[in-house]
Amino acid sequence: MECPIRVDFLTEEQKRRYGRYAGEPSAQQLARYFHRDDRDRALIAPLRSTLNQLGFALQLVTARFLGTFLPDPTEVPKGVIAFMARQLGITDWSMLPRYLDRPATRHAHTVKIREEYGYYDFTEPPWRFRLTRWLYTRAWLSTERPSLLFDLSTAWLVERKVLLPGVTTLSRLIAQARERAANRLWRRLATLPSPEQRVQLDALLIVPDGLRQSPLDRLCRGPRRISGPALRLALHRYEEIRALGVGQLDISRIPPTRLRTLARHAATAWAPVIARMPFDRRIATLVAFAYTFETVALDDALDVLDLLITEITAQAKQLGQKQRLRTLRDLDKAALDLREIGAMLLNEAIADDRLRERIFARISPDRLREAIATVDNLARPPDDNYHQELVDRYMKVRRFLPSVLKTVKFQAAPSGQPVLKALWFLAGIEGQRKPDMNQASLEVVSAAWQRLVIDNDG
Repeated sequence: MECPIRVDFLTEEQKRRYGRYAGEPSAQQLARYFHRDDRDRALIAPLRSTLNQLGFALQLVTARFLGTFLPDPTEVPKGVIAFMARQLGITDWSMLPRYLDRPATRHAHTVKIREEYGYYDFTEPPWRFRLTRWLYTRAWLSTERPSLLFDLSTAWLVERKVLLPGVTTLSRLIAQARERAANRLWRRLATLPSPEQRVQLDALLIVPDGLRQSPLDRLCRGPRRISGPALRLALHRYEEIRALGVGQLDISRIPPTRLRTLARHAATAWAPVIARMPFDRRIATLVAFAYTFETVALDDALDVLDLLITEITAQAKQLGQKQRLRTLRDLDKAALDLREIGAMLLNEAIADDRLRERIFARISPDRLREAIATVDNLARPPDDNYHQELVDRYMKVRRFLPSVLKTVKFQAAPSGQPVLKALWFLAGIEGQRKPDMNQASLEVVSAAWQRLVIDNDG
């Protein structure tokens, strides 16, 4: 079943301006379309009267600028008349309305212009066919609005010196091309899934008993929060769409823009509206949704993962900074004691054999041991970025990491292969009580992390 042709996409203003002057042309347009060249002069000069010369010139530049001849050749802006009159050396063009008194002359001028400048009638082969083919190609490959196609078609005809057809004729041609392209898209997409997949897709529109929304409405909604449970729900949404198997279909012959547009329509329309569509259009819409939103759902889940990891890292850093502030006084006290010892070591006035005696006289051995222990406990290496606080948050990551490793099939460029090896190892040891950690890939473990990852036994 095909949709009815809709040809009323133009506003009244667009219809009124079609093939007519919309106002005074700009200076650039005057220079491009209304300036006489040698060929124009050669055709106009033999005309006997200034009235015929001006009338012929106005018809010529109107066809060149608008792509058509006006029913009233004198219905042009005054600026155009003045511009052409100056080029012809005419100072008084008040006689111009008399050009309408001789229809035969006007018609002869029109025929002359068409013959000399190679203007074609739209009904002459092959122009209607060529425009139809061009429109169909654009309608198939893109989702341009019909009003834009109307303007582009007008420009296409003017560029090829094809006189503009009636506004209804062109509107209907555009509507027919868009309809053919849409029906072709729906038929192609509807034939791709298997009968079982079509049943699964149709089931997306049915509201289960006890629920208030259809699976399609639910799957259209992306994650709203940044949390471990939200990430697991996002991963489940991705798995549910992927289970339809539409991502495995060969959609290489479908324009990506048309596919995305159809998927957006499915995501914004109510399920009952889609359910009432003809079979081909309904299945095509659901196929486009499932194919496109499989990627969208995965991207949404990875976005939540990225934001969640960022949040956990920020919390670890914030906690580390707070702990550091709380212990800063103890660290300062230990550092001042060690500074005093360092100053005494550098004091050459103190003999070497009395150095230890002088140090212990100022700072007792117990106090020195306490300062060293304080530095060991509180001082951080230069490359430390609150790694211990991140380790302390392992259980929070543990709640969602297995689901991520099970659901997402990561890929990487050659430089990212060490990360992939580490992820594969983590996925492989999932569920093992005592995994063999000797097989772990350590290529991704930086020097800053080695102190926390590798124990004394290696």
